[in-house]
Amino acid sequence: MPELPEVEAVVRTLRPLVQGRKIRCVHVPHPIATKPQDPAQVARQAQGRRIRIVDRQGKYVLLVLDRGLLTMHLRLDGRLLWFANGKELRERANQGGNGVHVDVALELDQGVLGFADRRHFGRLHVWESVDDCPGLSVLGIDALSREFTSHRFAAMLSASKRPLKDFLLDQSRVAGIGNIYSCESLWQARLDPRRRANTLKPREVRRLHKAIVSVLARALECCLHPAPNFRDPEWWFQGLERILRAYRREGRSCRRCGEPIRRIAQGGRSTYWCRRCQQ
Repeated sequence: MPELPEVEAVVRTLRPLVQGRKIRCVHVPHPIATKPQDPAQVARQAQGRRIRIVDRQGKYVLLVLDRGLLTMHLRLDGRLLWFANGKELRERANQGGNGVHVDVALELDQGVLGFADRRHFGRLHVWESVDDCPGLSVLGIDALSREFTSHRFAAMLSASKRPLKDFLLDQSRVAGIGNIYSCESLWQARLDPRRRANTLKPREVRRLHKAIVSVLARALECCLHPAPNFRDPEWWFQGLERILRAYRREGRSCRRCGEPIRRIAQGGRSTYWCRRCQQ
Protein backbone atom coordinates (compact mmCIF):
# COMPACT_ATOMS: atom_id res chain seq x y z
CA MET A 1 0.00 0.00 0.00
CA PRO A 2 1.50 3.36 -0.96
CA GLU A 3 2.44 5.41 2.08
CA LEU A 4 4.00 8.86 2.40
CA PRO A 5 7.33 8.08 0.63
CA GLU A 6 5.62 6.41 -2.32
CA VAL A 7 3.03 9.16 -2.69
CA GLU A 8 5.68 11.88 -2.38
CA ALA A 9 7.69 10.18 -5.14
CA VAL A 10 4.56 10.09 -7.32
CA VAL A 11 3.94 13.80 -6.71
CA ARG A 12 7.52 14.82 -7.52
CA THR A 13 7.44 12.79 -10.73
CA LEU A 14 3.99 14.04 -11.72
CA ARG A 15 4.60 17.74 -11.08
CA PRO A 16 6.64 18.57 -14.22
CA LEU A 17 4.19 16.60 -16.40
CA VAL A 18 0.93 18.30 -15.42
CA GLN A 19 1.56 21.49 -13.47
CA GLY A 20 0.29 24.45 -15.51
CA ARG A 21 -1.64 22.19 -17.90
CA LYS A 22 -5.34 22.60 -18.71
CA ILE A 23 -7.80 19.73 -18.31
CA ARG A 24 -9.56 19.56 -21.66
CA CYS A 25 -11.68 16.48 -21.04
CA VAL A 26 -12.38 13.95 -18.28
CA HIS A 27 -13.14 10.30 -19.14
CA VAL A 28 -14.58 7.98 -16.45
CA PRO A 29 -14.81 4.44 -17.87
CA HIS A 30 -15.16 2.97 -14.36
CA PRO A 31 -17.49 5.16 -12.25
CA ILE A 32 -16.64 3.25 -9.07
CA ALA A 33 -13.40 5.26 -8.93
CA THR A 34 -15.27 8.49 -8.19
CA LYS A 35 -17.82 7.12 -5.69
CA PRO A 36 -19.68 8.55 -3.87
CA GLN A 37 -19.36 11.47 -6.30
CA ASP A 38 -21.21 11.24 -9.59
CA PRO A 39 -18.75 10.83 -12.51
CA ALA A 40 -20.62 13.43 -14.57
CA GLN A 41 -20.22 15.90 -11.70
CA VAL A 42 -16.50 15.14 -11.46
CA ALA A 43 -16.07 15.69 -15.19
CA ARG A 44 -18.11 18.86 -15.16
CA GLN A 45 -16.13 20.41 -12.27
CA ALA A 46 -12.68 19.46 -13.61
CA GLN A 47 -13.05 20.11 -17.35
CA GLY A 48 -11.68 23.44 -18.46
CA ARG A 49 -9.74 23.95 -15.24
CA ARG A 50 -5.98 24.56 -15.16
CA ILE A 51 -3.72 22.64 -12.76
CA ARG A 52 -1.93 25.30 -10.73
CA ILE A 53 -0.16 23.19 -8.13
CA VAL A 54 0.68 19.51 -7.67
CA ASP A 55 1.04 18.71 -3.98
CA ARG A 56 0.58 16.07 -1.30
CA GLN A 57 -1.06 15.86 2.11
CA GLY A 58 -0.56 12.62 3.97
CA LYS A 59 -1.28 9.88 1.43
CA TYR A 60 -3.34 12.12 -0.85
CA VAL A 61 -2.16 13.43 -4.22
CA LEU A 62 -3.55 16.95 -4.69
CA LEU A 63 -4.09 18.80 -7.96
CA VAL A 64 -4.90 22.37 -6.98
CA LEU A 65 -6.93 23.84 -9.85
CA ASP A 66 -7.51 27.46 -10.80
CA ARG A 67 -10.91 26.82 -9.29
CA GLY A 68 -11.35 23.85 -7.00
CA LEU A 69 -9.27 20.84 -6.01
CA LEU A 70 -8.83 17.33 -7.39
CA THR A 71 -7.72 14.63 -4.95
CA MET A 72 -6.41 11.13 -5.64
CA HIS A 73 -6.00 8.46 -2.99
CA LEU A 74 -4.13 5.39 -4.22
CA ARG A 75 -5.25 3.17 -1.32
CA LEU A 76 -3.88 -0.38 -1.83
CA ASP A 77 -2.86 -0.71 -5.48
CA GLY A 78 -3.70 2.57 -7.17
CA ARG A 79 -1.23 4.01 -9.64
CA LEU A 80 -0.93 6.77 -12.21
CA LEU A 81 -0.33 6.26 -15.94
CA TRP A 82 0.72 8.60 -18.71
CA PHE A 83 -0.37 8.57 -22.36
CA ALA A 84 1.06 10.79 -25.07
CA ASN A 85 -2.37 11.90 -26.30
CA GLY A 86 -6.04 10.98 -26.56
CA LYS A 87 -5.41 8.72 -29.53
CA GLU A 88 -3.00 6.55 -27.56
CA LEU A 89 -5.46 6.45 -24.65
CA ARG A 90 -8.24 5.18 -26.91
CA GLU A 91 -5.97 2.59 -28.52
CA ARG A 92 -4.52 1.19 -25.29
CA ALA A 93 -6.98 1.73 -22.45
CA ASN A 94 -9.53 -0.91 -21.43
CA GLN A 95 -9.23 -2.91 -24.63
CA GLY A 96 -10.04 -6.39 -23.33
CA GLY A 97 -7.33 -8.69 -22.04
CA ASN A 98 -4.50 -6.79 -23.73
CA GLY A 99 -5.64 -3.32 -22.76
CA VAL A 100 -4.27 -1.06 -20.07
CA HIS A 101 -6.72 -0.73 -17.20
CA VAL A 102 -7.75 2.90 -16.62
CA ASP A 103 -10.50 4.05 -14.24
CA VAL A 104 -10.34 7.80 -14.89
CA ALA A 105 -8.40 9.74 -17.53
CA LEU A 106 -7.66 13.46 -17.49
CA GLU A 107 -7.03 14.55 -21.07
CA LEU A 108 -4.82 17.64 -20.85
CA ASP A 109 -3.76 20.19 -23.43
CA GLN A 110 -0.62 18.06 -23.64
CA GLY A 111 -0.74 14.41 -22.65
CA VAL A 112 -3.26 12.29 -20.73
CA LEU A 113 -3.05 11.35 -17.05
CA GLY A 114 -4.68 8.05 -16.15
CA PHE A 115 -5.77 6.92 -12.70
CA ALA A 116 -6.02 3.15 -12.30
CA ASP A 117 -6.75 0.60 -9.59
CA ARG A 118 -7.81 -2.86 -10.74
CA ARG A 119 -9.12 -3.67 -7.26
CA HIS A 120 -11.17 -0.45 -7.24
CA PHE A 121 -10.18 0.75 -3.78
CA GLY A 122 -8.52 3.95 -5.03
CA ARG A 123 -10.58 7.11 -5.40
CA LEU A 124 -10.47 10.32 -7.47
CA HIS A 125 -12.66 13.23 -6.36
CA VAL A 126 -13.16 16.90 -7.16
CA TRP A 127 -13.97 19.53 -4.52
CA GLU A 128 -14.82 23.20 -4.46
CA SER A 129 -12.08 23.80 -1.86
CA VAL A 130 -9.76 22.00 0.56
CA ASP A 131 -12.27 22.58 3.36
CA ASP A 132 -14.90 20.57 1.46
CA CYS A 133 -12.78 17.40 1.43
CA PRO A 134 -13.53 15.39 4.60
CA GLY A 135 -10.42 13.22 4.21
CA LEU A 136 -8.09 16.21 4.23
CA SER A 137 -9.85 18.05 7.04
CA VAL A 138 -9.11 15.31 9.58
CA LEU A 139 -5.44 14.83 8.74
CA GLY A 140 -2.92 15.44 11.48
CA ILE A 141 0.57 16.85 11.09
CA ASP A 142 2.47 15.60 8.05
CA ALA A 143 5.37 13.36 9.00
CA LEU A 144 7.75 15.06 6.55
CA SER A 145 6.77 18.63 7.38
CA ARG A 146 8.86 21.09 9.39
CA GLU A 147 6.04 21.24 11.94
CA PHE A 148 6.65 17.60 12.85
CA THR A 149 9.10 18.35 15.66
CA SER A 150 10.19 16.14 18.53
CA HIS A 151 8.62 18.59 20.99
CA ARG A 152 5.22 18.52 19.26
CA PHE A 153 5.40 14.77 18.84
CA ALA A 154 6.08 14.37 22.57
CA ALA A 155 2.95 16.37 23.42
CA MET A 156 0.80 14.15 21.20
CA LEU A 157 2.24 10.94 22.62
CA SER A 158 1.81 12.03 26.23
CA ALA A 159 -1.90 12.64 25.64
CA SER A 160 -2.59 9.14 24.28
CA LYS A 161 -2.94 5.74 25.97
CA ARG A 162 -3.08 3.87 22.68
CA PRO A 163 -0.44 1.29 21.73
CA LEU A 164 2.40 2.90 19.79
CA LYS A 165 1.63 1.03 16.58
CA ASP A 166 -2.01 2.09 16.62
CA PHE A 167 -1.02 5.67 17.43
CA LEU A 168 1.32 5.88 14.44
CA LEU A 169 -1.36 4.54 12.08
CA ASP A 170 -3.86 7.19 13.17
CA GLN A 171 -3.84 9.69 10.29
CA SER A 172 -5.51 12.31 12.50
CA ARG A 173 -2.35 12.33 14.64
CA VAL A 174 0.54 11.99 12.19
CA ALA A 175 -0.36 11.86 8.51
CA GLY A 176 1.39 9.62 6.02
CA ILE A 177 2.64 6.69 8.09
CA GLY A 178 1.13 3.30 7.29
CA ASN A 179 1.72 -0.29 8.28
CA ILE A 180 5.11 -0.64 6.62
CA TYR A 181 6.87 2.42 8.01
CA SER A 182 5.30 2.24 11.45
CA CYS A 183 6.84 -1.23 11.85
CA GLU A 184 10.17 -0.02 10.48
CA SER A 185 10.25 3.11 12.67
CA LEU A 186 9.46 1.18 15.84
CA TRP A 187 12.14 -1.38 14.99
CA GLN A 188 14.73 1.31 14.40
CA ALA A 189 13.75 3.08 17.63
CA ARG A 190 13.90 -0.23 19.56
CA LEU A 191 10.38 0.24 20.92
CA ASP A 192 7.74 -2.40 21.59
CA PRO A 193 4.74 -1.68 19.31
CA ARG A 194 2.39 -2.68 22.15
CA ARG A 195 3.62 -0.04 24.59
CA ARG A 196 1.25 2.74 25.52
CA ALA A 197 2.16 6.00 23.84
CA ASN A 198 2.15 7.98 27.09
CA THR A 199 4.71 5.68 28.74
CA LEU A 200 7.62 6.85 26.59
CA LYS A 201 10.43 8.68 28.31
CA PRO A 202 11.75 11.90 26.69
CA ARG A 203 14.81 10.15 25.25
CA GLU A 204 12.57 7.44 23.75
CA VAL A 205 10.32 10.07 22.17
CA ARG A 206 13.35 11.70 20.57
CA ARG A 207 14.57 8.30 19.38
CA LEU A 208 11.22 7.45 17.80
CA HIS A 209 10.90 10.87 16.16
CA LYS A 210 14.39 10.53 14.68
CA ALA A 211 13.60 7.00 13.50
CA ILE A 212 10.39 8.09 11.72
CA VAL A 213 12.12 10.93 9.89
CA SER A 214 15.07 8.71 8.97
CA VAL A 215 12.97 5.75 7.78
CA LEU A 216 10.71 7.95 5.64
CA ALA A 217 13.65 9.82 4.12
CA ARG A 218 15.42 6.59 3.25
CA ALA A 219 12.28 5.09 1.74
CA LEU A 220 11.65 8.24 -0.32
CA GLU A 221 15.19 8.09 -1.70
CA CYS A 222 14.54 4.48 -2.71
CA CYS A 223 11.18 5.37 -4.32
CA LEU A 224 12.83 8.09 -6.41
CA HIS A 225 15.70 5.89 -7.68
CA PRO A 226 14.29 4.78 -9.99
CA ALA A 227 11.41 7.24 -10.12
CA PRO A 228 7.89 6.04 -10.98
CA ASN A 229 7.51 5.27 -14.69
CA PHE A 230 3.98 6.33 -15.57
CA ARG A 231 4.48 5.12 -19.16
CA ASP A 232 4.74 1.52 -17.95
CA PRO A 233 1.33 0.16 -16.83
CA GLU A 234 3.12 -2.40 -14.65
CA TRP A 235 5.40 0.06 -12.88
CA TRP A 236 5.84 -0.19 -9.16
CA PHE A 237 8.43 0.89 -6.63
CA GLN A 238 11.64 -1.10 -6.88
CA GLY A 239 14.08 -2.10 -4.18
CA LEU A 240 12.04 -1.29 -1.08
CA GLU A 241 12.36 -4.85 0.20
CA ARG A 242 16.14 -4.33 0.49
CA ILE A 243 15.79 -1.52 3.03
CA LEU A 244 13.18 -3.19 5.27
CA ARG A 245 14.35 -4.46 8.65
CA ALA A 246 11.13 -5.81 10.17
CA TYR A 247 8.14 -5.60 7.85
CA ARG A 248 7.19 -8.98 6.36
CA ARG A 249 10.34 -10.62 7.80
CA GLU A 250 8.50 -13.00 10.10
CA GLY A 251 10.74 -15.89 11.17
CA ARG A 252 13.88 -14.32 9.73
CA SER A 253 16.70 -13.17 11.98
CA CYS A 254 16.61 -9.64 13.35
CA ARG A 255 19.42 -7.76 11.66
CA ARG A 256 20.38 -6.24 14.99
CA CYS A 257 20.29 -9.09 17.54
CA GLY A 258 19.56 -12.30 15.61
CA GLU A 259 16.23 -13.06 17.32
CA PRO A 260 13.53 -14.23 14.87
CA ILE A 261 11.18 -11.45 13.81
CA ARG A 262 7.66 -12.05 15.09
CA ARG A 263 4.27 -11.13 13.69
CA ILE A 264 1.29 -10.16 15.83
CA ALA A 265 -2.11 -8.70 14.98
CA GLN A 266 -2.88 -5.13 16.04
CA GLY A 267 -6.03 -3.33 14.98
CA GLY A 268 -6.67 -5.90 12.27
CA ARG A 269 -3.20 -5.48 10.75
CA SER A 270 0.06 -7.38 10.98
CA THR A 271 2.81 -5.93 13.14
CA TYR A 272 6.37 -7.18 12.67
CA TRP A 273 8.81 -6.72 15.55
CA CYS A 274 11.72 -8.16 17.49
CA ARG A 275 10.81 -9.29 21.00
CA ARG A 276 14.40 -9.14 22.24
CA CYS A 277 15.54 -5.68 21.19
CA GLN A 278 12.26 -3.75 21.03
CA GLN A 279 11.32 -2.85 24.62
